[in-house]
Amino acid sequence: MFFFLLNLALTDLGSICTTVPKAMHNSLWDTRDISYTGCATQVFLIFFFLGSELSLLTIMCYDRYVSVCKPLHYGTLLGSRACAHMAAAAWASAFLNALLHTANTFSLPMCHGNALGQFFCEIPQILKLSCSKSYIRELGPLIGSAFLFFGCFVFIVFSYVQIFKAVLRIPSEQGRHKAFSTCLPHLAVVFLFISTSFFTYLKPLSMSSPSLDLVLSVLYSVVPPALNPLIYSLRNQELKAAVWRQMTGCF
Repeated sequence: MFFFLLNLALTDLGSICTTVPKAMHNSLWDTRDISYTGCATQVFLIFFFLGSELSLLTIMCYDRYVSVCKPLHYGTLLGSRACAHMAAAAWASAFLNALLHTANTFSLPMCHGNALGQFFCEIPQILKLSCSKSYIRELGPLIGSAFLFFGCFVFIVFSYVQIFKAVLRIPSEQGRHKAFSTCLPHLAVVFLFISTSFFTYLKPLSMSSPSLDLVLSVLYSVVPPALNPLIYSLRNQELKAAVWRQMTGCF
């Protein structure tokens, strides 16, 4: 679990650093400029880090399933080599997916100006600038990615159904509480991340508005990476005690 948390922390840090510093710079210096290369780099990195995050969250769900439902097989199913292979597969698949979307999007001719209605370079906003028929080339990969997101979500829901069945059979109330406190925050962040990103990229154009687009983009690109460190670090009793001492001023 801590190995996967390390990888998840790297993806969270990368996704936050891809969008937030540039947005803060633009706000402080009252500018909205970004170079063509910078925009392409931002699209690649956001797809790379968020794709890695989805894969890692799915793997961590499998880790929870094995630890709760098949504890005696944990060492066999999730040994160090298996964990390394799964993490490498998550990073590699995210890299290829990001490369495909970036190359496909920035090969489209832009016919409607160069002003994006978002605080970072986002594919739906870039497609609005492309020619009326050329954007269809990117719809195929986007729909493919949506099915991949949906498949991960189905796998996560199915795994958690099995986990909750096993947890409810635990005779100790303390054991059930510990299991639920571990699983429910993870499930909430996964649902927020997948639902908002799925809706952002596949919603009809008639539902698009600047305020709605902004809220959805923040919910899938900023909120989950910001919440993950809080959720997983506060499970550490020593860290919770240190935070409590800082809040109360007791040493």
